[in-house]
Amino acid sequence: MTTTECINTIRCLAADVVRAANSGHPGAPMGMAPIAHLLWAEHMLFNPREPGWVNRDRFVLSNGHACALQYSMLHLAGYDLPMTELKRFRQLHSKTPGHPERDDAHPGIEVTTGPLGQGIAQAVGLALTEKHMAEVYNTKDHKVIDHYTYVFCGDGCLQEGVSCEATSLAGHLGLGKLILVYDDNEITIDGPTSLSYSDDNTKKFESLGWHTVVVKDGNTDVDAMNAAVKECKSVTSKPSIIILKTIIGYGSKIQNTAKVHGAPLAEDDIKQLKTKLGMDPEATFAVSDAVYATYRAAADKGAKAMKEWETLFASYAKAQPEKHAQLSSLVSGKLPDGWATGMPMAKTGESLATRKCSENALSHLVPKIPFMIGGSADLTPSNLTKTKGNEDISKDSAMGRYIRFGVREHAMVAIGNGMACYAKGVIPFVATFFNFVAYAWGAVRVGALSQCGTIIVATHDSIGVGEDGPTHQPVELHALCRATPNLYFFRPADQTETSAAYMIAVEDRSKVAVVALSRQNVPGLARSSVEGVKKGGYCVMGNCEEADLILIGTGTEVSLCMAAAELVEQANVKCAVVSMPCTSLFDAQSAAYKATVLKPGVPVLSVEPYNPVGWATYSHYHMGLKTFGASAPAGECYKYFGLTKENIKEKGLALVTKLGKNAPSLIPIEL
Repeated sequence: MTTTECINTIRCLAADVVRAANSGHPGAPMGMAPIAHLLWAEHMLFNPREPGWVNRDRFVLSNGHACALQYSMLHLAGYDLPMTELKRFRQLHSKTPGHPERDDAHPGIEVTTGPLGQGIAQAVGLALTEKHMAEVYNTKDHKVIDHYTYVFCGDGCLQEGVSCEATSLAGHLGLGKLILVYDDNEITIDGPTSLSYSDDNTKKFESLGWHTVVVKDGNTDVDAMNAAVKECKSVTSKPSIIILKTIIGYGSKIQNTAKVHGAPLAEDDIKQLKTKLGMDPEATFAVSDAVYATYRAAADKGAKAMKEWETLFASYAKAQPEKHAQLSSLVSGKLPDGWATGMPMAKTGESLATRKCSENALSHLVPKIPFMIGGSADLTPSNLTKTKGNEDISKDSAMGRYIRFGVREHAMVAIGNGMACYAKGVIPFVATFFNFVAYAWGAVRVGALSQCGTIIVATHDSIGVGEDGPTHQPVELHALCRATPNLYFFRPADQTETSAAYMIAVEDRSKVAVVALSRQNVPGLARSSVEGVKKGGYCVMGNCEEADLILIGTGTEVSLCMAAAELVEQANVKCAVVSMPCTSLFDAQSAAYKATVLKPGVPVLSVEPYNPVGWATYSHYHMGLKTFGASAPAGECYKYFGLTKENIKEKGLALVTKLGKNAPSLIPIEL
């Protein structure tokens, strides 16, 4: 009776949660209640009192709209999610937002989900990290990393391209501790899935290298579901999917229809549901002591497992002191002592593409930080992300720390997000051309929202790509990156600025960092500095407080502005040059500091080979592109679009003539 009562309690609780908010999705939680019960009561190891325990099983709700189910399970299991929070579902500042959000205020939420498919891809990142950590740190006598990653998903998740990319890589890498439960209820918002979806998922996943199990009755056949989970747990050579045939909104008068997907059930429907399931039709948010006891017993089992693990880990400290220290740092997020000492810095007179500067920085960081793991979307020779001695992660061996993501940009970033969510110390870096960050944008945004700290190495960042032409030349993505909260967009000008960008990104694990890097060479700057980059913008030539004209550049255009400034000086106009590698860091500075860089009254001209959007905040005139790029050698592209030192000089002098010493202040008003 307890199993049935638990399942029915979940169904009714989910219906009550959505009804109270007058908003949400009751159908999937009601349909997936039995499998949720089995996982939380029988299979998963977790400890609500220590939700960050590194060896816990991970649970990801990829169909995040069904979060009434996840919140119900977290509450029943004893996480810091009281019933009052279930009653505040989707309300301002509640712990039960409209889709699961991963942050310190939401214990038990492993990753942010909601945009469909992101959860599956992030779960691949969690499972990939588990595989790597287990192979590197486990010994015959000490299996200190040994857990599963469970994922729930629906039809929408499997239709999204990101999940196709991610599940393909998961099968290729043989992530045997990943178990995906597919809620095959044959309903989407439009109606039956037959309107738009006819994939044979058994054959599809078998072809992707997955173990597949079909459960024909996911509504009541608890034994079949339990057997399916056990079978999948026993297959550790490949990931598993349970194709679970369910009825959406099970028990509702409108079950098995699109109407039950995304709207609260009517009050009379909820009452008949409760009556049908043997619950009190007049009671809301009702949970019996027996039901609480079932899930609290599961939590106690997890707490006991954690205690046993702590004993094992203490023994591990004596047997493997170096590995123990590293794993402890993984949990705490503590960086190794001296990790930044010796970071490569620019040398005056040297000429390097900033993608090469990035390779130099990674070659310093990866050997020093054992949890810095990453790779490229089939562009390793161009992105320059594989450092010497860093071996590939493969199906047969996950001892290395380099991932061949293949041509899967979207999944790559989402997987990186999942890796970052595994533990505080994991620092993922992923790489592609800057233009193809657009392919991955859904994951970039989720990463920023969930404070993942994924580092995105974005090479070939402008019309400097040259002959590949406008299909490969981003002119608009800088604005999207700069407008996104919780994201650093760096465009470094030389080796020092590139190293500084990495240092900031490594230290601040709460923000995604997009590092835009050049294909073409740039000179080392005499006055570039780490401290300057930390301020977002700073003077690299001349004196901003004495100048008649200030030129601002980013990345490759800093040295171009410096060359133009020399021409301006020949016209007896004092010219200073500012490098602004990160506008968000500059925005965070005091008004007093900003005034030393953008002195009120002095005309400011900015140069960047992108659309002018956003530059009116920092300059009086911008030189860039208002169209797409062009297919030609890089130098010809720059000439065609007027980005030459001679043209910058002419525009700069014209700006001085027009504004004189009375240019409008660019310092924002502080209230």
